[in-house]
Amino acid sequence: MEHGEKQITVVDEQGNEQLCEVLFTFESDKFNKSYVLYYPLGADENDEEEIEIHASAFLPGDEGQEGELKPIETEEEWDMIEEMLNTFLDEEEEDGE
Repeated sequence: MEHGEKQITVVDEQGNEQLCEVLFTFESDKFNKSYVLYYPLGADENDEEEIEIHASAFLPGDEGQEGELKPIETEEEWDMIEEMLNTFLDEEEEDGE
């Protein structure tokens, strides 16, 4: 994944690739990491199901190489991500009115 991309391919534990839409990215000075929030492509086409949003830490690759998604490691990080997501969703809701 590169900064600015709107879609990423995520490989799950079974080695299956899934194309995902990037919801938004942000950086945290507190944890000195970048984060990406994303959801499986096509999930937004079914309005009856709630979209499952995934979050990962993002480590940029060396020049010319792809970055790497890493799991979120602490409860503190999850709390911060949830807060960022809620702020993002609130702003989206306000823009849509």
